[in-house]
Amino acid sequence: MSSNYRVAVIGCGRPRTEDGATGFGMSHAHVHGYLATGRCELAAVADISRENAEDFVGRYGGTADVYLDYHEMLAVVKPDIVSVCTWPHLHEPMALAAIGAGVRAVHCEKPMAPTWGAARRMHQAAVAAGVQLTFNHQRRFLEPFQTARRLIRQGAIGTVQRIEGSCGDMIDWGTHWLDMFFFYNGETPAEWVLGQIDHRQEKRIFGVPVESQGLCQIKFANGVLGLLFTGHDADIGCANRIIGSEGTLELHNSRPHLRLQNIHTQGWVSYTTQEGLHGGIAIDRGIAELVRSLDQGVEPELSSHKAVRCTEVIFATYESSRRRGRVDIPLEAEDSAFLTLLGKGAWAGSDNS
Repeated sequence: MSSNYRVAVIGCGRPRTEDGATGFGMSHAHVHGYLATGRCELAAVADISRENAEDFVGRYGGTADVYLDYHEMLAVVKPDIVSVCTWPHLHEPMALAAIGAGVRAVHCEKPMAPTWGAARRMHQAAVAAGVQLTFNHQRRFLEPFQTARRLIRQGAIGTVQRIEGSCGDMIDWGTHWLDMFFFYNGETPAEWVLGQIDHRQEKRIFGVPVESQGLCQIKFANGVLGLLFTGHDADIGCANRIIGSEGTLELHNSRPHLRLQNIHTQGWVSYTTQEGLHGGIAIDRGIAELVRSLDQGVEPELSSHKAVRCTEVIFATYESSRRRGRVDIPLEAEDSAFLTLLGKGAWAGSDNS
């Protein structure tokens, strides 16, 4: 087993339940996960707010160094692992700086970045440098999703034919559900995407504009179709639905979180799970697994190799809306077609009622 890892955190915002919070304060969850491994120590933090950084160290780090400039922190401290817990537009420069500084691993919040080019550059830089890059698609570690995948692998619904999801937006929440589409479908690559988005109402999440309504259809290489509905009128009666040749699985935000019907059941059969579709324990498990992966030199479950695939689908959906046609994978456009269209006033004069 390797020696302990020295961890640095960029972005020390307050937890969302406290005064002064500007987001979820995911850095707190990250550090909880690192410390829970018993293998990591908090060596340094960087934040533009000294008050937030010092408060953070007081809670978790004890003797960790405080920096206002993350470049200086990387140069002086030379950490083994860096967690990037800032808003999406900062992920690329911070991750690239950490990779360039020679760290062994970077764990970054989702979504990857506001544009496809930025997301791809982060992934490619990590691969070229041999740095372990992961993104916090932590739901892979929660019991309902694990149980659903186990049932799929056991053939409980026959051959998977279609995967559906419903959520508030494509890039922030949708990145989780699209990641789960790949998770259920054995990480099979996507072949093409057909999508449409609408922007009748202004909405930003962590500084990134999001659509008010969207639809994404995906064709996977094994023939499975995916459908994600977002925003206005997106409710499909569950959070995720996996339809097979012999049955259907559904995952719900409320209990029971997982239910199944197939050719052998008479109606729906509920599966009791101790965990729901959300929970901080998943972040602890994800960080513990990325630490083990770093020990063993193997690809972690939250690898950028996986994150980049669901992120490509998001930006391919935007590109499909721009082209008004199907987009084949790999996606060539480097921008976010949604942001480009928005900047050109594509939805100016829409009915905002």
